[in-house]
Amino acid sequence: MDKQIEVLVLDDELIVCERLKDYLEKKEISVEIFTESQKALERLKEKTFDVIITDVKMQAPTGIDVLTIVKKESYKTEVIVITGYSSIETLRQAEFIGAFQFIAKPFQMSDIYHLVKKAAKKARSQ
Repeated sequence: MDKQIEVLVLDDELIVCERLKDYLEKKEISVEIFTESQKALERLKEKTFDVIITDVKMQAPTGIDVLTIVKKESYKTEVIVITGYSSIETLRQAEFIGAFQFIAKPFQMSDIYHLVKKAAKKARSQ
């Protein structure tokens, strides 16, 4: 991939956003962070991202709502869903809607990095 990978991170915990941004930018990935779903959705109207990393538990719209909207509006963007409250039902719902991957907190930053690379490759091949 010649062009820099573009990632949007959405989590209501600013510290999670900042840690992901710091780590991924050290790997030469461009990252924009949001702690409010509505602001992230507004940004998605302005810019296409290769990958979105979103937490499930957000004030409305939820991470699952964001996933649903992204899959309806931008089929080329892949979505990685993260959560501290994983359940089989939420996992199945995310998979059904089209999440690239569902990962539980706490996670290893290196795992997220590898998922982002794979998701971006898939997004760019569509």
